Amino acid sequence: MGEPDRRFLFRGRTTSARNGETLLSALARERLPLLRRSIQYHRPQGPFCGIGHCAGCLVRVNGRPNVRACRYEPGPGDVVTTENAWPSPNWDLFAAIGILAPRGVDSLHGLRRPAFATPLYQRMVRRLAGTGVPPTEEAAHALAAPPVERAVDVAVVGGGDAGRAVATALTARGIRPAVLERELHSAPIVGADLLAATTAVFLPPPSDSGGPRFALLAFREPAQAVRVTARSVVLATGGYDASLLFRGNDRPGVLTADAALSFASGSRRPPFRRAVVVGGGPRAAEVLERFGDSVEAVVAPGEIRPAVVGVANELSIPLYPRSLLLGVRGRRRIRSAYLRARGGGAATTIACDAVVLAHRRIPHAQLFFQAGAAMEWRAEPGAYAPKLFANGATSVPGLYAAGSAAGVPSHDLAHHAEGIAEAVVGGGNPSENEPAPPPDGRPNELLGYYRELLATRGHGRWTACPCVDVLVSEVENAVRSGYRGIEVIKRHTSLGTGICQGRYCLPDALLVLSLLEGRPPAEVGYITQRPPVVPTPLAVFASLPSPPAEVVVP
Repeated sequence: MGEPDRRFLFRGRTTSARNGETLLSALARERLPLLRRSIQYHRPQGPFCGIGHCAGCLVRVNGRPNVRACRYEPGPGDVVTTENAWPSPNWDLFAAIGILAPRGVDSLHGLRRPAFATPLYQRMVRRLAGTGVPPTEEAAHALAAPPVERAVDVAVVGGGDAGRAVATALTARGIRPAVLERELHSAPIVGADLLAATTAVFLPPPSDSGGPRFALLAFREPAQAVRVTARSVVLATGGYDASLLFRGNDRPGVLTADAALSFASGSRRPPFRRAVVVGGGPRAAEVLERFGDSVEAVVAPGEIRPAVVGVANELSIPLYPRSLLLGVRGRRRIRSAYLRARGGGAATTIACDAVVLAHRRIPHAQLFFQAGAAMEWRAEPGAYAPKLFANGATSVPGLYAAGSAAGVPSHDLAHHAEGIAEAVVGGGNPSENEPAPPPDGRPNELLGYYRELLATRGHGRWTACPCVDVLVSEVENAVRSGYRGIEVIKRHTSLGTGICQGRYCLPDALLVLSLLEGRPPAEVGYITQRPPVVPTPLAVFASLPSPPAEVVVP
């Protein structure tokens, strides 16, 4: 017999989680749960990414705020409540702010008149803004844990296919790397020191002090500090499914392929019955092959590739190539999606209960930015990525990129990993290596897509940044007022300053700003990638000794 279900309380009701099941998976057995409201307009939001980067599944567990339900395995007797909504996410009285301020709240210039009401304004803003409340004293003490320190020759960030291939190539050359892997459960790697459930949050530029070049900070779930010093670092951080702008893109039921595939792992069915899949490439084909019987239609901004056509035809799923997804209908749950062909035509409505975004994947590039690596805009997939040499070396000595973070296809992982291992063993200098082929200079297809969408009526009410409730109209008004460049737009509107640190809003914002400002996305710039990569409990950093204590050499 297997381990019995773990019983916990969710909003006062007894619920159970199976062995190895996360809190979110337990709550999403039938349909996606509504767990929170957005921080400014209190719009209903549901799980979006499923991999711990968005704000859609934050809950309070045993008095600890902002716990990612997709990253937490509940224990017996846990008490789970929702946050940022009163009296509940289903019926939140603070949602009235969206009705009272239909064009958005100008927190930069507004709320100043009359002067005697300023204290009341400030109290209201403090109540409406932010996520959660501080932890209870008991919860804060429960997070205390001794830090983990490692001193190694090579640290590999990411324990997926690429990270494992690099670790295997290194161990074959007598190097025992430390591998940091975010997954809560991960199979061991022979000859490597695997730190599972560990998220790297800060990779400062390398030091020239004569000791180890890099001092990487991470944390192990739930709040154990990890510091790894290394001579070289290989970032195999992979990629993630991007967002897309349309009306209602922050509604519960809109989720990425990352989330859909994680919910439907093993023999589980996805928490939806009639989904619209957005995308026409390999990722969309993967979604169809996994749970095509729960897909109502496939909508693609561009052409639909033969692999997707073949699977869709077998399952009798209608295809809508070169189509604009205009929006979804349904207040707290998605009831339908509506679209039209690019270039004009009548709108088509499709009854559905979910929209799965599988149209493009973007490399996790935050740690490259933090380390000071030279970056470049890549038209496909429409995002920044590190400039690389042929052996995977970046412009920072000792820093390498592997796998999809480096743009390497899966069939070439083993060969690429061997090249990185050879470079690490030889102490390769990037200037001595052949540069990688230049990126494709063709314009991103989404530029034309967004040009058409921006001409549609009512697009200003779309949410450009779901984390902090920035509307498309606010971005447009900032450009009309003379603000240019993503860094300035961020400071003016707060776009990109939310919990996801711009992962999901900035790629599309760069494309939109490119159109509004009339210049290429690369000239629009990028925002400073400040640590930590994901929000991290203060207890993690407080537990680290300074100066560093004696390290443990594996």
